[in-house]
Amino acid sequence: MTVFKRVGQFIAAVGISFAAGGIGSLATTSNIPTWYTTLAKPPFLPPNEVFGPVWSVLYLLMGIALFLVWTAQTQKPSLAYVAFFCQLALNTIWSLVFFGLHQPDMGVAIILVLLGAIIWTMHEFAKVSKVASALLAPYLLWVGFAIYLTIGVAVLN
Repeated sequence: MTVFKRVGQFIAAVGISFAAGGIGSLATTSNIPTWYTTLAKPPFLPPNEVFGPVWSVLYLLMGIALFLVWTAQTQKPSLAYVAFFCQLALNTIWSLVFFGLHQPDMGVAIILVLLGAIIWTMHEFAKVSKVASALLAPYLLWVGFAIYLTIGVAVLN
């Protein structure tokens, strides 16, 4: 495999992850200074400025993990890709529902399913690359924290 092909695969894998984040941010960004500021929020909520950098790192790690699975020298398990794109879609849908539609209750249901999809993805990725699976651990932890925040907003509002 040529270096150029690998670089292209890396850019594509990371780009796919960031594209999902970009779609979600279309609903998020405009609602933070308006609707979101009016909500009661749970304790331990980080400042808004923390979320962008954290999600950027997480999307980068997701993209690297996808790249490692894609370029692994093993048989390509289709379930790993199904799991990855399922969790990525749920990630985007959560932003659209929570921020775009102003539906924290539905956001709770979606983020709980997202957590399961991340665990599934980690399980499937581990069959191909333990490193790829491990790269998703910070994402799993952050979504666990986001569940607390989402439930907090849903209950308080």
